[in-house]
Formats: sequence, structure tokens, C-alpha cells
Amino acid sequence: MSVLASKISLIKVNPRLTLAKFCRLFSSTPAFRAQAEAAQPPLTLTTDSNGIRTICLNDSRKRNALSLAMLESLLQDLDRDQEELRVVIIKASGPVFSAGHDLKELTQEKGLEFHEKVFSTCSDVMNLIQDLPVPVIAQVQGLATAAGCQLVASCDIAVASQSSQFATPGVNVGLFCTTPGVALGRSVPRKVAMEMLFTGHPISAGDALLYGLVSKVVPDSQVEQETMRIAERICETSKDVVALGKAAFYAQVTMDKKNAYRYSEKIMVKNLMLQDGGEGIRAFIEKRKPEWKKG
Repeated sequence: MSVLASKISLIKVNPRLTLAKFCRLFSSTPAFRAQAEAAQPPLTLTTDSNGIRTICLNDSRKRNALSLAMLESLLQDLDRDQEELRVVIIKASGPVFSAGHDLKELTQEKGLEFHEKVFSTCSDVMNLIQDLPVPVIAQVQGLATAAGCQLVASCDIAVASQSSQFATPGVNVGLFCTTPGVALGRSVPRKVAMEMLFTGHPISAGDALLYGLVSKVVPDSQVEQETMRIAERICETSKDVVALGKAAFYAQVTMDKKNAYRYSEKIMVKNLMLQDGGEGIRAFIEKRKPEWKKG
């Protein structure tokens, strides 16, 4: 007998079972829950076009919260099929870019092991963004809070709408934004980061630009257009040169000045030895457009 048939038989046996009670009873079955989960839209939507991968956080109903499932989906989208990849854009559906971690997953009942998995997966996502050999651009419209703000701070470039706001409000619910503070503290001046972390108060897009959290602020209607303009400009450059330069930038930025210069000198020499390094110099001397290596 099917699950539905067995539940219908209950109505026959118990005529006082109302339709509302029947619906609650049926919706509690594992088969129904599995069907309902399968019917949910994907947490991230991904498109690839001309070397540009756009990843859209697609859970506006939950303010694009970075649940464990959302983080795992984002990690998979970032990590796959990189051969033709030149740029990644991370954006979001709805009026909120991301409200950060799903607090329903952070209750004590979930347990230590689950919480460790949530935060380690989140760190994996943030590290992968900067470890990828291609630039990652955050396209921000609306509010980016806690781990959502961390996501913006972790991206190489961030284009924000004028109405966007940024905050690390965990302190207001008894959970200091310690991991978001890692990315935030490497993006904005220390005293700005500490005020955001201690008060939880949001800053405007204009202040985010002033402090270095975002690269550019444009009218709300132009965010997508400006983000794509930057992505397409990156696609005109050499993939190998950009990959070398991105890795070198993140390696030297934590060094003291003298060691950073010594390290960067070696990278400049290595760059000249690349096929595209030689091609670029020749093209400049010959007053022509360079022909970069394919792939």
C-alpha cells in the first residue's frame, strides 16, 4: 500500500480526522519530506559564458543565508571546470545579498561536530576564492551581514549598489563575528573593523568604498552592467599572467616590506619567462595587439 493510500485509509477509519489534520499527518512522512526537498529550487544558480562564471545565491526566502548546504553548493560551483574559466562573479537573488550563517543551524542542539563542519566549510569557501587562479568579483545589491560581509571581503573585487549596507552584527545575538573578522580585518582599517565587530552597526556603501571593503559603488540600476564591464576587461588579458599575479599578491601582502620586494622581484622575472610575458612585450614594441595563449 502506498503512503498516500495508507493515510487516506485513516480518514475512513476515523471520520473525525479533519482535512487540516490529515495534511499535517501526511506532510510529516519521510516520503513527503523527500519529495518536498527535491521540489525546492537549487540554492545556487550557475551560468558560464565566454569564460565568465556567474554564481547566484538563490535562497532569497531565507535572505540567502549561508547554511551548510548553501556553502557546499557554493564550494562546488567555485571549484569545478576551471579550464576555460577567466572570471567568477558572485551575486544574489532578492533584496539581501546574504544575511550570513543560518542561525537555526547554530543552536546548541545541533552539536559540536555539526558546528565545526559549518565553520570549516565556510573557511574552505573563503580560502578557495583567494586561491583560485582567476579573479572573483562580488556583485552586491542590498544587505551583506556577518558571513555575507565576510564573503564580500574575501572576493578580489566588489561592486556595490548605492543602497547596499554592510555589517557584522553577531555580537547582538551573543555570537561575535570572529571568522568574518578575519576577512574584514584584512580589508578595512583595524579601528573600522573593530567598531563594526563591537557594535554590529551597518556601514553604508559609500563608507565601505572609503574604507576599502568594496572597489566601486554605482547606482542600483548599474551594478550588473559595471560588474560585467570589469569581468570582460579581465577576459582581455592573459590568463596565465593574471593567475601568477593574483597568487603573488596574496603571498606578498602578509610579508614585511623588504621580503615582499625580494619575493616580488622573483615573480617579475618569472612573469617575463612566461609565453604571454614575452608576447606582451613584443606586441608593445611592435605596436600591435598581443595574441595571448589559448586556454
